[in-house]
Amino acid sequence: MSEFDVISPIDGSVYATRHHASQHEINDALARAELAQVGWQRTPLAQRQSLCAAMVDAFEANADEIAHQICWQMGRPMRYAKGEVSGLAERARYMIEAAPGALQNITVKDKPGFTRYIKREPLGLVLVIAPWNYPYLTAINSIIPALLAGNVVILKHSAQTPLCAEQLHSAFVSAGFPAGVFQFLHLSHADTETMIAHPAVNQIAFTGSVSGGAMVERVAAGHFKQVGLELGGKDPAYVRADADIPYAVATLVDGAFFNSGQSCCGIERIYVHQAVHDEFVEQAVALVNQYVLGRSDEPDTTLGPMVKTSAADFVRQQIQEAISQGARGCIDESRFAMSQAGTPYLAPQLLTHVNHSMRVMTEESFGPVVGVQKVANDEEAVRLMNDSDFGLTAAVFTADESAGIAIGEQVQTGTFFINRCDYLDPALAWTGVKQSGRGCTLSVVGFESVTRPKSFHLKRV
Repeated sequence: MSEFDVISPIDGSVYATRHHASQHEINDALARAELAQVGWQRTPLAQRQSLCAAMVDAFEANADEIAHQICWQMGRPMRYAKGEVSGLAERARYMIEAAPGALQNITVKDKPGFTRYIKREPLGLVLVIAPWNYPYLTAINSIIPALLAGNVVILKHSAQTPLCAEQLHSAFVSAGFPAGVFQFLHLSHADTETMIAHPAVNQIAFTGSVSGGAMVERVAAGHFKQVGLELGGKDPAYVRADADIPYAVATLVDGAFFNSGQSCCGIERIYVHQAVHDEFVEQAVALVNQYVLGRSDEPDTTLGPMVKTSAADFVRQQIQEAISQGARGCIDESRFAMSQAGTPYLAPQLLTHVNHSMRVMTEESFGPVVGVQKVANDEEAVRLMNDSDFGLTAAVFTADESAGIAIGEQVQTGTFFINRCDYLDPALAWTGVKQSGRGCTLSVVGFESVTRPKSFHLKRV
């Protein structure tokens, strides 16, 4: 049973120490889950809804402690950390309310002498593997619909944010959930792979990197399990000539730099019509220069450190390489005193004169950098937006909704926005194409991932 440390990006200190679950603890958790699932599936949906609502209440009641832990575990500025609590509540309450409609039987056309319908049955045990960057929002997308549908859940959280799993478990316990219905395990990589392949696990809901998703598919292959993968993004935005430029600048700068750019659906590349390119860049640079890079626990900080020095170094390399290839860095790093090599503190950067021969425009950055490329027309913008291995979200800023929708019909993406970006609406399906993954969470469609159809064909004799 090995220990692991949570190293805070704020100051490099050890924020917490935990131990990986032993094989005995893993086996016990699996046994408890299997035992609990039978009774939980038989629990009326209204009761499952009530318990989930009580969990949300208990979670919200601990918002201050949760925000503090988010800040120190992964570096989000304290002023924004409580947003994760309210975001979880919004998503969970939507799914609780949507469950009866989403889980109701599917009826078919009457046929004399027969009763026919399709029932949605739970899969059994769902293993949720959650990341550190939005540690609660990403997890709750799968946890709540799985439980509402009658499944039991074991959560394996990132080693960077293990306290998030503990906070969720505490809220479920406070709500009065039966033992074994929701559990968490701190797992090593090797034990995570073993869990994925374990016959007791019926579905894996993974959020993380493309390489992590490939691992899940590889290990699950041949076991005929359901696998949901929410992976990376290189999300584009296009600013048309008719866009409200100040609004587009404010929205896209936030979409690119919130959470230090560490968002799968953050804006990583912006295409701007040549008629408004210079105006857009001028206003965007002025806004980016207003960020305050600093310790996440300082109240004035609006841009915290990246999660690890290695992550910041990766983005630094992308930026330096692009500049060596002809890109122009518009932000003077010296304006941000805490931005230093060898630390997770990295100044925001906006690059112009970029193109798709540069990694910064094709490879996921997951950091505070965005490239702005000039385009001549809608056709060029669409071609460049689709020139990517990813397809999670895409946005167009325009005053012409019809033109925007026409563009959206051509863009290869899971979610298409007009005059918005970097947002999950729980009423809409959250899904991706290409290397952004497969499967779906949120909305009534998301319940399909945690259930299986069972047909009832009854003949009256």
